[in-house]
Amino acid sequence: MSMPIADSTNRLAWLLDDLELDGVRFSVLLSDDGLRVAHSPGITRDEAERFAAAASGLRSLGKALGEFCGGPGNPVRQNMTEYEDGMILITAAGAGTQLGVATSSEVDLALVAHRMNELAARVGRELGTAPRRGDRSPS
Repeated sequence: MSMPIADSTNRLAWLLDDLELDGVRFSVLLSDDGLRVAHSPGITRDEAERFAAAASGLRSLGKALGEFCGGPGNPVRQNMTEYEDGMILITAAGAGTQLGVATSSEVDLALVAHRMNELAARVGRELGTAPRRGDRSPS
């Protein structure tokens, strides 16, 4: 019997264990610029990378709409998009890091949102990634 090959690019997946709830399809930790940082077992690495890119785009749209809820520079705290068969939730999880979750339509949304916020608060500092900069010189 062969052992499964460990995905060395998914070392932080254990952080997402608290989101293994009824109705949660998968969770993905991503950078602001759309790169997958970690993903739960419910999604392949390739799918997690596509999800991260799309979630980053959705987050950008949320930023563009923020001025209509209080003025320019109004930061996005959480995105929720409902579909017929489930929801996508995205929340900030530290500087430069987002947490995305996909659910089925049969989910305790309050519990999922609560766990997402707990996880974001608990690991935000450790997972925060600095924004990319083309110029590496000190500012």
